[in-house]
Amino acid sequence: MAQDRSDRLLDLLTDGQSDFVERWIRTVTSSLAGRLTPAEVQQDLGELYQALLGALRHGGTATRGEEYGEVRSLLSELSRNRARQGFTPTETAISLFALKEVLEPALSGTGDLVAYLQFSRVLDDLGLYTVEVHAKAREEIIAAQAEQLLELSTPVVKLWDGIVGVPLVGTLDSARTQVVMEKLLQSLLDQNATHAIVDITGVPSVDTQVAQHLLKTVVAARMMGAECTISGIRPQIAQTIVALGIEFGDITTKATLADALRHALQRIDQARVPVAIGGQA
Repeated sequence: MAQDRSDRLLDLLTDGQSDFVERWIRTVTSSLAGRLTPAEVQQDLGELYQALLGALRHGGTATRGEEYGEVRSLLSELSRNRARQGFTPTETAISLFALKEVLEPALSGTGDLVAYLQFSRVLDDLGLYTVEVHAKAREEIIAAQAEQLLELSTPVVKLWDGIVGVPLVGTLDSARTQVVMEKLLQSLLDQNATHAIVDITGVPSVDTQVAQHLLKTVVAARMMGAECTISGIRPQIAQTIVALGIEFGDITTKATLADALRHALQRIDQARVPVAIGGQA
């Protein structure tokens, strides 16, 4: 009996395939308010409908079985694309659930309620799968965007021949410190720089943790043979550092980036003087 219902359901979906797919595309395009063209929707749904027929023919309604592998693969691709295009999980799932709306008149007209409910459960299960994939894709996109913003927020710029600068803006945490160190060390190597300036003018506050992160960056630069200066020490920052008992040791600090650059240029000139005298001698 169950096999008979499955066969009737499959025959109905196969016989009315062209009409069902056309109405499905029209319904989904309308629900997305023109954000995708009918051609784009057809590309997604036409192949998906064919895969659904194959899965029903060989795997019945067991959506987690390997017979539904192609269906899940197509749904994963659709969900990831919709996530990248800015569609919500609901809008993505509705694209699948719209097939129930299209098929309801034909399936309910057969009088076989069991077959209709079985196919509805299939679409419900697959709809939940699209939500899961969409959520995961969105998390990956957000993580990638956060990493890109982190890269953009920690630029290393060439200030002068042999001098590079890192203007920091915002809070300095462990993850950002790691990015700063990596970019600074690579820049020192690429530009053969001997001086690095870490400017904290844009850092709103300095606590013990932030100070430790700064010290790590300075130590890393020194290990590459570069002299490091911290600039942007405003009066409020200086008072906080003193109150917290934070020690920068022999690290040079300056009030402004201009002061730090002037200091670095003087150090470079001083380093060149013995070489010039030796040459004259």
